[in-house]
Amino acid sequence: MPRHWRIWATVGLLAGGIGLGGRLAAADEPLRIDVTIQDHRFIPAEIDVPSGKPVILTVHNQDAGPEEFDSSALKVEKVIVGGTYGIVRLRPLGPGRYPFMGEFHPQTAQGVVVSR
Repeated sequence: MPRHWRIWATVGLLAGGIGLGGRLAAADEPLRIDVTIQDHRFIPAEIDVPSGKPVILTVHNQDAGPEEFDSSALKVEKVIVGGTYGIVRLRPLGPGRYPFMGEFHPQTAQGVVVSR
């Protein structure tokens, strides 16, 4: 095989590998889920996530006062001021149920992340 053909074959293989690597990186992108706090409740109260994949929750607080997204199971505490939103990053989870609550209104602000 002439030398220039070997060079082009190598470039083609490298380009294909880079393209494959780009697709693999996209597969690791976190899943994004919107959650709303309204009337001191989380909507949805049950959040389904795939096991082993990172997740980003965007929590919109539509109440006037602050609320804290709190979960010892998820190792997360995030205060979200009324009328704003907060970002909650969840590590890849194993299968299971991970409860969370609103620290300021624990009687009504209850929820669970379900990893399947």
